[in-house]
Amino acid sequence: MRLIQKPRPGEYPPYADMYLRLTPDDGRILEHLRSNFLATRDFIHTLPEERLLYRYALGKWSIKDILVHIIDDERIFAYRALRFARNEKLNLLGFDQDAYAREAEADARPLDAIFEEYEAVRHATIGLFSSLPERSLDRLGHGTGTANDATPRALVYHIAGHELHHLAMIRDRYL
Repeated sequence: MRLIQKPRPGEYPPYADMYLRLTPDDGRILEHLRSNFLATRDFIHTLPEERLLYRYALGKWSIKDILVHIIDDERIFAYRALRFARNEKLNLLGFDQDAYAREAEADARPLDAIFEEYEAVRHATIGLFSSLPERSLDRLGHGTGTANDATPRALVYHIAGHELHHLAMIRDRYL
């Protein structure tokens, strides 16, 4: 599988450091995306259904909400990477993750359906990053203001680190 080296500072917004520091530095990020999905699926399937609906505080997301949020975030950041790789000049708009979570109605969905979607999105993400021209990985794209500029290379690491961040949160606050 293709190697994609970890991004350097300046290739991603400062907030993304919390995600990137969770990812390995071996360039095998696409392999990690595949294995992280499998580990996530296996781990979540060990939990009883009532735990998947648990919220540790009023207004916090359930585990199912978190899973669908990971999927939404991955779709959005892969789309951003595609735009940046293709040298899109128009700035991107942000998204309201809380509104997305509210409208997703994740708690009503069967876990198998969530993981079917998750796997399809992950497969598409790996396919996208496997096929991008090497030089496009370094192309700096513009998000909502220069504070959100990033390269496609940084965005694939964001996707992986974001997933790891939420899994750590599930282990810490939901179990």
